[in-house]
Amino acid sequence: MNNKSIGNEKLICQCLSILPTEDFDCPLIDYGKKLTTKALLKIFVAAQLDQWHSYSHMEEKLRAHPELRKELNIEGISGSQLCRRINDLPTEMVQKMFEKVVAKVRSLTQGFEGISKEIGQLNIVDSTEIRLPENLCDWAFISKGHNAVKMHTRLVVVSKDVAFPDKIVPSTGTVSDFESSSFIIEEDEATYVMDRGYPSKKNLMDWLAKGISFVTRITKNLVLYSLEEYKPTHPMIKRDAKVNFGISYEPVRYIEFVDEKDRIYRILTTRFDLTDQQILEIYKNRWLIELFFKWIKGHLKLTKIWSTKPQGIWNQMFLALIALGISLIIKLQTKSTKTPWEFFRVLRTYLYLPGTKMLKELNRLRKKSKGRQKVPIPIDKEKPSFGNVAIVKKIVKKQQRKVERKLGNY
Repeated sequence: MNNKSIGNEKLICQCLSILPTEDFDCPLIDYGKKLTTKALLKIFVAAQLDQWHSYSHMEEKLRAHPELRKELNIEGISGSQLCRRINDLPTEMVQKMFEKVVAKVRSLTQGFEGISKEIGQLNIVDSTEIRLPENLCDWAFISKGHNAVKMHTRLVVVSKDVAFPDKIVPSTGTVSDFESSSFIIEEDEATYVMDRGYPSKKNLMDWLAKGISFVTRITKNLVLYSLEEYKPTHPMIKRDAKVNFGISYEPVRYIEFVDEKDRIYRILTTRFDLTDQQILEIYKNRWLIELFFKWIKGHLKLTKIWSTKPQGIWNQMFLALIALGISLIIKLQTKSTKTPWEFFRVLRTYLYLPGTKMLKELNRLRKKSKGRQKVPIPIDKEKPSFGNVAIVKKIVKKQQRKVERKLGNY
C-alpha cells in the first residue's frame, strides 16, 4: 500500500487486506467450522486497531459495517463463538503471521542505519507484566493477590524514529528475564541492550562465544579484573576500562557513570570501537522499550484481556503486535513524518472512511508557527466563573495560611 494504491475502499478493509493470510486458505484447516481461521484473525486484528472492548462490542461493530463483513466473508458471528475459537486457536499459527508481518516491516526498513552510522541498529530486550484477575486465572499465580503473565520482548531500533518488536516470548509471571534470555538473545548483527536481569557469568560467556555484541548493565556481584584504563571524556563518566570477569579470558569494556540523581550505573560492553559517550547514548536508548510497553498498553489496550485461558492470552499478545505492525507498514509506505502515535491516531480516526481521506489528512498543510516569543508577555489571569449550580469552597493556600497565622499572633 502506497500513496497511489490507497483507494476509496474503507481504510479498515485495506488494513486487513495487508495481513499475510495465505497459509490459512487450505480448506482442511477449517473443515466443519462456520468461522474460518482467516476471518477469525482479521476480526481480532480489527478489534485491536479499533479498540473493540468486548465480544458484544465485536458483534455490534460487525453488524454495523457490512463492508467489513464482506472483507471477512461472513454474514454474522456470535461473541461466544469468537471466545471459543480464540482460546482454541494454536498460538503457533498467530506467531507465524506475526513473523510474516515483521518480515514485511524489515523489507521496508532495509538500509536504515540505526541510531547513527557508527552505532548501528540496536536490539533492546526486556519484559512487561500483564496483571490478571485473581479469581479467574489461578494458573498465573505469583503471590497472594498477584496473578500475572509476562511478554518478553525484543525491540529492534532501526533509526531514531522507527522501532518495532521482532520477537516476543509469552510466559507465566514467574519466569525471570534471566530464564528467558536464551530464547530472546540470539546471534545478530545488531547490538543488544539490556538491564541487570539478563547478564550472568554463564550468559556473558555464551554471548562472547557466539560473537553477540552487547551493552548491558551489571550488578555489583560480578567481579571484574582491570587490564587497562582509559581516560573518561565526560564529567558523568567515572571510569572507562578494559577488564576481564570471572574465569573469562576474553576482555570486555567496563564503563561506570552517574546520572543526574547521582545513581551509579555499571555497564559492560563489547563495543571497543565507540567512544564512552556513545556507549552512554546506547544505554540511554534502553528507555525506548519502556515507552513501547507504555504505548501498547495505553493505545492497544493490551491490559484489557479477552480471555482468561493461557492460549487466548498468548494469542492476544501476538495479535496486538500484528495490529501495530500493520500501522507501521502503512506509515512506512506512505512515508509519513508523524510519530507512531500520531499516525496511529489518524489511522484509527479514518478507519471507516475511504483510505484517500486519510491520505488527505496526512498531506494537509499546516500553518507555520511564529515560534516562541523571546520576551513572554505576562497575561493577567481571569477569575473563573463558577455559575449558579455548583457548590464552591474557597481554597486557602498554605503560604496564605502561614501569613494569616503570623498576623493572628500579633
